[in-house]
Amino acid sequence: MQNISKNKAGLALGTLGAFIHIVWGALVYVGWAQPVLDFAFGMHSVMNPLVVLNFNLIAAIELVAIVFAVWYAVGYLFASVWNCFNR
Repeated sequence: MQNISKNKAGLALGTLGAFIHIVWGALVYVGWAQPVLDFAFGMHSVMNPLVVLNFNLIAAIELVAIVFAVWYAVGYLFASVWNCFNR
């Protein structure tokens, strides 16, 4: 098995997580987040107990940055474990 670059794995997962949350922030900004949540819960036959707040740019930037950092760490850790078991 081939080793995985820890940095590339971290960047790939971090970028994916950040992108998903940028899309979520855009949905909140344009006012579509609540209908999306209502639809997703409804598809699972569950009443949605959540209410989406107004868009806050600072909170959105913090969310994207924190998600990138956490998902980067998960990707880095995954690659480290993978490389450890596939020497």
